[in-house]
Amino acid sequence: MPSGPATLRLRQIGAHAVDAQAWGPGGQEVLEQLDSWFPHSPFVLPHGAHPHVSDAHRRYPGLRTPATGRMGEALIPAILEQKVLGVDAFRSWRQLLGRFGTPAPGPTPLPMRVVPTAEQWAAIASWDWHRAGVDPQRYRTAQAAARVMDRLDQLAATHHDLEPIYRALRSIPGVGAWTAAEVGGRALGDADAVSWGDYHLANLVGVGLTGERVTADDVPARLERYRPHRGHVVRLLQLSPLVRVERRGPKNSRVDHRRL
Repeated sequence: MPSGPATLRLRQIGAHAVDAQAWGPGGQEVLEQLDSWFPHSPFVLPHGAHPHVSDAHRRYPGLRTPATGRMGEALIPAILEQKVLGVDAFRSWRQLLGRFGTPAPGPTPLPMRVVPTAEQWAAIASWDWHRAGVDPQRYRTAQAAARVMDRLDQLAATHHDLEPIYRALRSIPGVGAWTAAEVGGRALGDADAVSWGDYHLANLVGVGLTGERVTADDVPARLERYRPHRGHVVRLLQLSPLVRVERRGPKNSRVDHRRL
């Protein structure tokens, strides 16, 4: 935060209520902004909504799309997740934070780290990204993002219209529709953000809304009736215990980029 780092602890105490505590120089600022960070979703079930969507909406009435405006804190992890297995992306994130993050303030259940600033991301040498398993293409994208990270945060703070923010995101070399949507759903409060091209999306939407797999080309039509809350509906399908999707990654061999 502008006033300094903060650790935030949220404990849900009802469908629409949480207990919040914060520590660190930026703690008070975080608490003051908390309501705007987690806006209530105006999602109303459309006529003819699939029973799986209706059931999940009933089970999770407090589901919200974060609107923290912290673009960089959402963008770098999304870049690390591009075209690799999740376990590898999470390992890279953990290693980079462990080495270049700073200790989080206050009591934490595990050793936690504050995400580096834009300047700190930009200063990380190429070989350190390499040691963390990040290939040259994602490294270059992360470096390009770090150079404009502060401007992205300013843009998010001053624009209610998401389109210019998305245009700025997609102007970064290596950031496409998938990465931009991931940021939109993590930091911009965009309940309509769908990660088009995600490997598991067609399977999730197909099984969740039709009972069988569909192709990627079929997904937009299946979600259209839920606009402008398509991303919210995808999240409901992910949470639903009634939607059982076998998650299998692409049959490509894992590549250890640290050995290239």
